[in-house]
Amino acid sequence: MTANLPAGRNLPHPHRPSHPPTPQAVSVGSPAAVLAVVPHLLGFVPARSLIVLGAGPPRDRIHLTLRFDLPDPPDAAAASAIAEHAVAVLTSQRQAMAVVIGYGPGRLVTPVADRIRDEARHAGLDLRDVLRVEDGRYWSYLCRNPSCCPPGGVPLDPRHPAAAAMAAAGVPVLPDRDALAATISPLGGITRESMRQATRRAEAHEQDLIQLGARPGRPREGARLVVLEGLSAVADALRTYRDGGKFATDDQVAWLSLSLSRLRVRDDAWARMEPGHRDAHTRLWTDVVRRAEPEYLPAPASLLAFTAWQCGNGALANLALGRALDADPGYSMALLLRDTIDAGAPPSLARLPMTPEEVAASYAGADEEAEPETGGADRE
Repeated sequence: MTANLPAGRNLPHPHRPSHPPTPQAVSVGSPAAVLAVVPHLLGFVPARSLIVLGAGPPRDRIHLTLRFDLPDPPDAAAASAIAEHAVAVLTSQRQAMAVVIGYGPGRLVTPVADRIRDEARHAGLDLRDVLRVEDGRYWSYLCRNPSCCPPGGVPLDPRHPAAAAMAAAGVPVLPDRDALAATISPLGGITRESMRQATRRAEAHEQDLIQLGARPGRPREGARLVVLEGLSAVADALRTYRDGGKFATDDQVAWLSLSLSRLRVRDDAWARMEPGHRDAHTRLWTDVVRRAEPEYLPAPASLLAFTAWQCGNGALANLALGRALDADPGYSMALLLRDTIDAGAPPSLARLPMTPEEVAASYAGADEEAEPETGGADRE
């Protein structure tokens, strides 16, 4: 098997180039090699997790990485649901083979591993290996040869050449999923209070624009001014971050996050998420997500999820979607992305829904162009 380091897979970093490096192919022809690259594929060291790697042509390349929380305590129905979903995704994505790895004690891993083996057999899926990792050692559920798979397990090799190759390509590995979640967690303290004040100023500015533009017979003219200023804020933010910069003031973040609650502005930003700038976009939306007030979080969190998906970083995408849906459980962009990513859609399918010109045309003259999203009902 070959692990292909996805271009742009890197986590947010203030000095990442906008154009991602060329993907690196790393041979993973043994269980030790596979286990060495898994943390690099995820971006963190997994724990109490089931990892499913799907591979196929060319050269048995790994195309798909799925991660599931292990049911704790063990639950037969939950184990079956995980197995059925994993195999369904593998078959729908036409993966010719798979490797399954459970991280945790046998009492948690074995029930799920057994179910996925049954599901894979019924689906005619080639499981190259089913492994369990705990306390720095691994075991195989398929190998019975004590010379290569002793009862006491095989020590993991943290300096395996496959891991070294991935590390040399610049892929960071965080200690756990919580550390990854912390990269997009809300900022607190004086920063949070400053953002609250900046958001109140942004809301007052919005009302000023609405009143300024109010005209007899054209009640939405003021809201149109809000949208126009929001579109300008999106353009300014993209230009700044693509040039390697970042926001200078909290007022910029507050106005952008408020503006994105307008569908016209959010859809324009979405249409500008060009893959060649995905690292810059990830930095941008990470900064907004960490600072935005909860009522203005769903749009930038969904845009972060989209750019993370473009980068092949499904773990970050799911964390961003979790933040969006915690703020608004009905936010339809987040729900759409979650369904798509959960189905195992590869980053190559993270295509832009429309061009900016098509977005503008779709809203031209429409009453809803100036309406903010409420209740999670948006245009998809």
